[in-house]
Amino acid sequence: MKLKKELGLFDVFAVSTGAMFSSGFFLLPGLASQYTGPSVILAYLVAGVLILPAMFSIAEISTALPRSGGAYFFLDRSLGPMMGTIGGIGTYAALLLKTAFALVGIGAYASIFFDIPIKETAVVFAVVFTLLNILGAKKTSGIQKVFVIVLLLVLTAFIVDGVYHIFWAEQSAVTFQKRELVPFFTGGAEGFIFTIGFVFVSYLGLTQIASVAEEIKNPDRNIPLGMALSLLVTALIYGLGVFIMVAVIPNDALAIDLAPAATAVQQLFTWLPPRTGLYIIVLAALFAFASTGNAGMLSTSRFPLAMGRDKLFSEKFTSISRFGTPVPAILLTAGLIVLFIVVLSEEGIVKLASTFQLFIFVAINFSVIVFRNSKIASYDPGFNSPLYPWMQIFGILTSLMLISFMGWVPISFTIFIILLAYLWYVFFVRSKVKREGAIFHWFALLGKHQHDDLEGEFLTILREKGMRQDDPFNQTIVRAKIHEVDQQKKFKDIVKLVADASSEEINTDKKLIQQEFFKSNPFDAALMIPEVMLLNAQIPNIDHPVLHIVLSKNGTTQTIEINNKKHKNTIKVFFFLINDAEQTKQQLRMLTGIWDIAERDYFVQDILALENKGKIIEYLLHSKQYITFKLTKDSAAAEFINKKLIDVKLPPDVLVVFIERGIHSFAPHGKTVLHENDILTIIGETSSINNLYDRYVLK
Repeated sequence: MKLKKELGLFDVFAVSTGAMFSSGFFLLPGLASQYTGPSVILAYLVAGVLILPAMFSIAEISTALPRSGGAYFFLDRSLGPMMGTIGGIGTYAALLLKTAFALVGIGAYASIFFDIPIKETAVVFAVVFTLLNILGAKKTSGIQKVFVIVLLLVLTAFIVDGVYHIFWAEQSAVTFQKRELVPFFTGGAEGFIFTIGFVFVSYLGLTQIASVAEEIKNPDRNIPLGMALSLLVTALIYGLGVFIMVAVIPNDALAIDLAPAATAVQQLFTWLPPRTGLYIIVLAALFAFASTGNAGMLSTSRFPLAMGRDKLFSEKFTSISRFGTPVPAILLTAGLIVLFIVVLSEEGIVKLASTFQLFIFVAINFSVIVFRNSKIASYDPGFNSPLYPWMQIFGILTSLMLISFMGWVPISFTIFIILLAYLWYVFFVRSKVKREGAIFHWFALLGKHQHDDLEGEFLTILREKGMRQDDPFNQTIVRAKIHEVDQQKKFKDIVKLVADASSEEINTDKKLIQQEFFKSNPFDAALMIPEVMLLNAQIPNIDHPVLHIVLSKNGTTQTIEINNKKHKNTIKVFFFLINDAEQTKQQLRMLTGIWDIAERDYFVQDILALENKGKIIEYLLHSKQYITFKLTKDSAAAEFINKKLIDVKLPPDVLVVFIERGIHSFAPHGKTVLHENDILTIIGETSSINNLYDRYVLK
C-alpha cells in the first residue's frame, strides 16, 4: 500500500523550517559563542552556505526518486545496500537523538514557569506527537503549520524590537557598544571552523523533508522551492537573532548562557508589561521544540518503513494503516525516542548528530555524481543541481574539513555507528538482498556488472510521478494515427506498416524506423501488459513525438523475453511511439503515460469495440480533457469561421491541437484561418472543456 500524497508547498516549508528552529536558536548560540566569541554570528551564516550542496543534491534526488527513507533510499539506490544500511541506520539514530533532544527542550523551557518534571513532560509530548502521526501526515503537517506560523511571528517581533533598540531607540535598556564585537574571533581560525561544524546541526532539519518525499504533491516543484524558502528564512532569522543576542548580552555571560534568547528578551519589549517579553519568548521556544519534535517524528518514522520495504528491517514496518500512515514504523520510532529521553543525558548530542550528518552529506553529494554517470534513462529529476559537479565536490570537501575539526569523540561515535551498521548488513541483510546500486551502472561503462532491476524500479517511480506540464502527451494522443488490421499479420509486417506510414510524416528513412522498433529495449519487459505491446523508437531531429496505434482483433503472436525466459503473447493493441533521440526522458514519461491508459480495466475489449478514431482518441484522453466540434453556420461555433486562430476567444488553459479539413488533418498555428466545416479538436483543463462543451456542442 502506498502513502498518500497530501503535502503541498507550505507543508514542505513548515516541516523543513519547523525541524530547524529549536536548539539552534534557543540553546546553541550561547554554547557556540564560547568557542569563537562574537563571530558566532558569522558561523551561523557560513553554516547556512555550506549546507547548500547537500540541499541541492537532496532536492535533485528527491525529485527523481520521491520515496520515503530520505538518505537511506538515496544511498541504497546509488551506492548499494551496504551503504544504504550504514546511511539508514546511522541517520535514523542521529534523527532519533535530535528529536528526543527537542522533546526534552519542551520540558526544560516549560519548567521555567511551571513546577513540572522535564523528562516526564518530554515523554508526554512524545505520546501526543505519536498519535498525531498515526492519524495522518496531513493532520501532522497541519499542526506543524500552526507551530511554524506562531514561531515565525514571535521571532520576527523579537528581531524587529531588537534591531530597533540597538540602532534607533533613544531611551533603551540595551547598551550596545563596538566593544561587544571586539575581538571578533576569540578562538582563532580553529575555533571558528569548529563552531561552524558545531552549529551545523541547526540546519539539519532542512534535509529531513526528503524522508517524506513520497507524500509530497508535485515534488518537482514543491521540494526544491520549499527547501530553498525554508533555508532563506531560517538563515535570515538565525543571523539577525544571534546578532541581537551578541549585542545585548556581554561576551562572558553569553558563553555560559543556556537560554540566551530568554536572557536577551528581558532587555527588550520594554513597551510591554514586565516579564511579558519573557513569557512570549518562552512560548516561542515551546512552539519551536514542539515543531522540531513533531517534524522529527514525522520524518524519522519513514526510515523503518523504507528499510522494511527493502528487507533491511522486518517487513512488518511496511504496513500502512487505514489513515495512510506507517503505524508500526511510527510506534518503533516513538518507543526509541522515549527510551533515549529516559536513559540519555543531553550533553554532547549536538556534536554527535552533526558529525554523522556531515558524513552522510559527503555520501549524498557523491550519490548525485553516481546517478548522473550511471546513464540510467529513467533517472529523471525535476530539479537539477546547479554547477554540477563542482557543487558536489565543494560539498564533499567542506564536509570532510568540518568533520576533522569536530574532535575525536564525535568521530569515534561516527565510526562506531558505521561499524555497527556494517555488521547488521553482513549478518542480517546481505543474504536477503540481491540488488545493487546505480554505481554498478557506472561500472558497466567500463564493462563491468550492472543491476538491471534498478532501471525497472526507477521506471515505476517515473510512472507514479506522471507527466510534466510541458510534456506534449495529450497533443501526441490527439495526433495519433489509428490502424485497424482485420487479418492476422506477422509482427514484422505490422512494424513495416507503421514505419511506412510514419516515414513521410517525420521525413526519415523507413528502414531506420524499423530498425529502431526492432531494437531490444531494457524497458520492454517492464512495459508489457497482456495483449498490449508498447514499442518506442528514437529518431534524430524530429519536431514532435509521433504515435501510431495498431488494433488487431484477431491478434498477432509475438515471442517476448522476460528475465531471460521466452514467452508467447497474443498482441491485439500495439502502441508505436517515435520521439526525438535527444528527448529520452520525455519519451519514458510518455511511455509510462500510455502504460497507465493500457492498464485500465477491460482496456483491450473497450478500445477494440470503439467505432472510429474520434471515439478512440476520446477514450484514450478521458472525455473530461477533450472536445471535438464542427464549425457550421447554424451552430454557436459559427463565430470562429474565417477568423485566425489567434483571434478566437478561448479559455487560456485550452489548446486547439488538431484540425480536420476535408481529407486532410493538421496541427494549427496562431495564423491558421478557420474555415466552415473544419472540425476542431481541443484539449485542456476539465472545467474549461466543460464550458466549451456547454457552449458549442449542446447549443
